[in-house]
Amino acid sequence: MGQPLLFWIFFGSGFSGSFRPQGGALSYPQFFYPGILLMVILFTALFANFSLIEDRKEGFLQGAWVSPVARWTLVFGKVLGAATLALFQAALFLGLAPFVSISLSTGVILKVCLALACVAIALSALGFALAWKMDSIQGFHAIMMLLFLPMWFLSGAFFPIENVPAWMRMLIQVNPLTYALSWIKHSLWGEAAVSWASALPMAPSVGWSLFFMSMAFFIAVRRAKKY
Repeated sequence: MGQPLLFWIFFGSGFSGSFRPQGGALSYPQFFYPGILLMVILFTALFANFSLIEDRKEGFLQGAWVSPVARWTLVFGKVLGAATLALFQAALFLGLAPFVSISLSTGVILKVCLALACVAIALSALGFALAWKMDSIQGFHAIMMLLFLPMWFLSGAFFPIENVPAWMRMLIQVNPLTYALSWIKHSLWGEAAVSWASALPMAPSVGWSLFFMSMAFFIAVRRAKKY
């Protein structure tokens, strides 16, 4: 949680005097807050899959794989464990929302946690699929920095998604984290998130996020069957 916290403090403070999100209803630390929640999920869910590489090296994975259970249940257990850890850490970070004047009711917390749980499962499964055939933690870390960090940058976490160059808009629109982040923003601010926080409409945000989660888990199971 240290790196997301530092990002939020330094970038939020640094840009607060020169950047105003669309509509001016939010300060930059408020605008940046949902993106930091997503960053906590991203880092924790992916780092948790380092253990998959270690399990293979130590022989534990081979022992688990010959047990008489369906392979998808082993994948589900590993993915759910990583997603639970990510959700727990994001829930702790959610407690910092009042420090930037973001009000949290029980309903808001439940809606935000539902959105976070969906993206946590998706990223955990995608991390599982990538780590499955890898023998090097360093190589997996390099892929994280090359692939997943740019996905986070292009999700609308740092800046509004309007008025960006055409090539960047195309990348933002095909980025599944864009829709996950919009779902988190809707959970915090409702329909006002579209005008306040540069969120996409609620229905496609939820729909594409659920599709991303389903496809990521499907890919993880398929990869695991090719042991």
